[in-house]
Amino acid sequence: MIKTGNPVISIYTEMTPNPETMKFVANKLLYPGKSVDFPDEVSSKPSPLAQQLFTFPFIKSVFIASNFVTLTKTADTEDWQDVIPTIKQFLKEFLEEGKAVVNEEELSFVKAESSNEVHADDDDVVKRIKELLENYVKPAVEMDGGAIQFKSYEDGRVNLMLQGSCSGCPSSMITLKAGIEGMMKRMIPEVREVVAEAE
Repeated sequence: MIKTGNPVISIYTEMTPNPETMKFVANKLLYPGKSVDFPDEVSSKPSPLAQQLFTFPFIKSVFIASNFVTLTKTADTEDWQDVIPTIKQFLKEFLEEGKAVVNEEELSFVKAESSNEVHADDDDVVKRIKELLENYVKPAVEMDGGAIQFKSYEDGRVNLMLQGSCSGCPSSMITLKAGIEGMMKRMIPEVREVVAEAE
């Protein structure tokens, strides 16, 4: 008898610009239209998926987005190729069983501090910065398995937070300075510089 109801999940991997991170892409939406970063096991409580991933000894941080998970391995782990089959199998089974990826209620307590959502009390410059991040920057960095969140804006200086594969990746700092800063200065004249905070 064929079990119906749960779709067959396939997972494939993509390299990211950061050699310590690997992107695991699913043929199913994990966290539609949103992303969340768990830099360590302590922060992973709102996500049953992240909690389980942290039980692998070589996982250092977990980043969950629309249809992928970006995992960062510990520096002393030999090679991604050795552990990829195990993780793919784990993700496939987890998703096929339809388990919760992120518990939204628990997350709402944790995640209030940074987001690209425009709020009613944002001033005009902040609104334009967030829109630019959402429409231009987000799609590009998601392809590389990461995310960039707005933190703050003050006196011409934009503070962003790098997540997923962007966090701690040398090439993302170049992207940030050359690409994002350049674009923001052109499109939002008030912006003088863009700086990044890793988690």
